[in-house]
This record gives sequence, structure tokens and C-alpha cells, in this order.
Amino acid sequence: MNALRRIGRFLFPLLTSMLLMFLIWYVFLKAFPQVGPRVGKSPGDIWRYLVTAPGAANARQVIGDELQITLRDAGIGFTVGMAVALVAAALFVSFATVEQTFMPVAMILRSVPLVALTPIIVLIFGRGLGGVTVMAAIVVLFPALVMIMAGLRNAPRQAMDVVAAYGGSRWTGLRMVAIPAALPSVFAAARISVPGALIGALIGEWLGSGTGLGAGIIRAIPTFQYNKLWASIVLVTIVSVVLYAIVGVIENLVLERFGPEAGRR
Repeated sequence: MNALRRIGRFLFPLLTSMLLMFLIWYVFLKAFPQVGPRVGKSPGDIWRYLVTAPGAANARQVIGDELQITLRDAGIGFTVGMAVALVAAALFVSFATVEQTFMPVAMILRSVPLVALTPIIVLIFGRGLGGVTVMAAIVVLFPALVMIMAGLRNAPRQAMDVVAAYGGSRWTGLRMVAIPAALPSVFAAARISVPGALIGALIGEWLGSGTGLGAGIIRAIPTFQYNKLWASIVLVTIVSVVLYAIVGVIENLVLERFGPEAGRR
């Protein structure tokens, strides 16, 4: 029951924000009529384009195929970025010299715009799945790394000392104390990284592979396919929110069972 309440408290503001976003969209188009109707498409226009118009089935097929590619690219990038962030955070927290050596490099790399890195990434990894995966993983990696490190460092010192007193190694303390204590930070990083992975995949598809929703959005602009442009943006936004919500629901279920506060109620 506690888990259901936690999930409800998480989802209600998310649903409210979605409704508010559609309201702002509608009000914006009414307040600035010069944007449309040719360029600015309303929620009703997108509904007709995807559902009721004569060519709606073909439009859904085209955007759906592109969205599948983007979800694949973002999913692989998210997995790679989170895995690297977890391993790097564990190494940085366990070995100060490793952190002092590589963290400045990571921060410098993070400060370089992804657009500027794209030619190097494409040259090394190619224009296909590899290059797009690297771009999505870079967007995911650095925020997740910082958040997970903060969570690992907030592990209860007394519990770590108990593990050490009984002969446990540094890795034992990390596995038994620090990682469970860092679960809220890990899931917070995952929630933030889901839309980040989608953004990285869209940028990679636009600048690198030329496939997926990122490339489709860019192609729609010079060809005046504004219905497709708005529909693609709306769909990727909804998908991003849904994936964020899924991660949040999993987070609440896991933390209810295994989180730092589990068993205290």
C-alpha cells in the first residue's frame, strides 16, 4: 500500500504537468496567431494528422518507423552511459587518485558542445549505430556520474566501519552498504538520463546517421511538412515523459523494498 501511495504521489504531478503543457501549447498559438496556421499546429491538427485524416495511417507508419530507430539508439546509449557512470563512480569513490586523474578530463570533455565533438565521434565510430550510441551515452554519462558519486559518498560511515572491522574489503563495503544507500541517487540519475538519452540520440541522428526521428524532424523543415514536424516533437515528448514515469514507478517499487528507509515503517 505504501508503494502504491508513493507511485500515486509521483505520477499525479507528472500527469498535471502534461495537461498544463498542452494548455500552454494551445494558449500560445491563440496568443500569437502570426505563428500559424501554416506553421503553428494545434493539438487538434496533430490529432487529425495522425488519426482522422485520409493519410493518417501512412503518417503514423512513417513516424512510427523513425521513432523505433530513435528508441533503439536512445536505449543503447542510455544503457552504455549508465553502466559507465556506475563503474566510474565506484572507481572514483574507491580510489582518490583515479578521481583526481580522470575527473578533470571528464569535466573538460563535458564542457565541449556535443555538436563540436560530432565530427570526431563520426570519424572514430562511424555514422551508424555506434556513433549515435556514443553521442547518447555522452549526454547520459556526466550528470549520472556526478549524482551516483554523491550517493555513494553519502553511505553511512558507521556501517562502512562495521564492514571494515569484520575484515570486509573496500569492495565489500561498497556492495553491502554504499550501493544500497545510493539507490535513490542511481534512480534519480536514471530518470534524468532518460530524456537526455533521447536528446543525444536525436542529435546523433541529425548530425551523424541521417536516420531516425532526429533526421526526420530536420528533413521536415525545408520541405514544409509542419504537421509531421509538430507530430514528431509531440510524440517524442510524450514518449520521454512516459519513459520517465516508468523509471519513476520502478524506482518507487525498488526503494520501497530495498531502499535506505525499507523496513523502518
